[in-house]
Amino acid sequence: MSLAIVHSRALDGLAAAPVSVEVHLANGLPSFTLVGLADTEVKESRERVRAALQNSGLSFPHNKRITVNLAPAELPKEGGRFDLPIALGLLAASGQIDVSRLDAFECAGELSLGGELRPIRAALAMSLALRREQSARELILPQASAAEAALVEGVKVLSAAHLLDLVATLAPGSEQALSPAQALPRAETPYPVDLRDVKGQAGAKRVLEIAAVGAHSLMLVGPPGTGKSMLAQRLGSLLPPLTEEEALESAALLSLAGQFEPSRWAQRVTRSPHHSASAVALVGGGSPPRPGEISLALHGVLFLDELPEFNRSALEALREPMETGRILISRAARQAEFPADFQLVTAMNPCPCGHLGNPLKACICAPGQIARYQSRLSGPFLDRLDLMVEVPMLAPKELASLPDGESSAVVAQRVARARQIALERQGCCNARLNARQLEQHAQADKAASEFLQKAAAQLGLSARGYHRLLRVARSIADLASAGPIQLPHMAEAIQLRRGLMH
Repeated sequence: MSLAIVHSRALDGLAAAPVSVEVHLANGLPSFTLVGLADTEVKESRERVRAALQNSGLSFPHNKRITVNLAPAELPKEGGRFDLPIALGLLAASGQIDVSRLDAFECAGELSLGGELRPIRAALAMSLALRREQSARELILPQASAAEAALVEGVKVLSAAHLLDLVATLAPGSEQALSPAQALPRAETPYPVDLRDVKGQAGAKRVLEIAAVGAHSLMLVGPPGTGKSMLAQRLGSLLPPLTEEEALESAALLSLAGQFEPSRWAQRVTRSPHHSASAVALVGGGSPPRPGEISLALHGVLFLDELPEFNRSALEALREPMETGRILISRAARQAEFPADFQLVTAMNPCPCGHLGNPLKACICAPGQIARYQSRLSGPFLDRLDLMVEVPMLAPKELASLPDGESSAVVAQRVARARQIALERQGCCNARLNARQLEQHAQADKAASEFLQKAAAQLGLSARGYHRLLRVARSIADLASAGPIQLPHMAEAIQLRRGLMH
């Protein structure tokens, strides 16, 4: 048999698109041609495969004209993941393994020059794609990658440490089988930080709880050292555990970036990029397109500290993903779409020196400096935030005398109860309600409705700001287990949005 087809997958954003690795051996001048829109890493597999076969004691067809086609041809292929399929195709086409058994498998893996299998990125994405397509094929991966892919239930994942393991299994007449991969332990460890660590700041903690209930975006403003970063880092400890599907989606994206940690399984991610991060680092990009921080924070928290220090174009790039929960990265050669369902938390000082309004230290900034500093944030960006709270400075004596506050576990119980009310009523968090759903589920009583209309006229609320205010009021009402939104709920929601209105 001079033709063999091996099934594999290429990365297309988060999707793992099917690829057929077609290997053909023909008579003629000896050559090794690889076609199918392969990048440099894939083309280098010719030398890795040749050395791996020879060093494993297997026969390489030196005297043949070798053509390897990666189909479909229009799909870009990158990385070393096609080493293993190409090697198996060569072995099958030259009769060293049983070609008829290859259709039952999909495989990927990078080969060392000695034939050992090295792990690949995004093994979880391959396994998820097989499950979504309800494919009956078994997935063959290097050991480290196989353990990761085995987290997906309903997909049979086999592991191999060396190319010879596969040859022994697929040789003609062989009854030897590869061992099933053992899934990585799903160590659901406690969240590393606790809200109890933050003393005082009752107002900020209240707003953090409201944000957790409705998945609202939040801005914390205050002098340096008041606990803004501590509060933001603890938002994840108040959120409900991820569902199985959400945990897999989050893990798949982190796996795509090579950052998945089994010890953080089913734990919401908190990403904290430095303020020097570019727009590409935040929303994704490059060639081939890679996910940015907003995608790596999927179903978790994106914390932007020192918000005015971020490049303005980087912050403006967040506006559309905050609304849609997706990011489409378009380049001349290709497009890639990544999920971007994250909860944004920001923190900033009130002025360049940081002490505007600080009772313990005078501000030294001129009014013009303060205005320029605060104007680094555009009105359209601020309009997409839901809540703003000031985090005041506490005197050391007062701080030392304060008792420990509520633990994250206690607050998380209230958050879970309020979220359950919202899910039973509308099937999603309050921050995800569209205009039609708001009319149905965010109804206010007469006093609250009249108060809202007056406030909207006086504050010049945009339609977006009006809807965001209703969503926040709905979350406050859910925390109080109330039906229609009442006047106290509406008044608190307006108070928590006033600072965001230019």
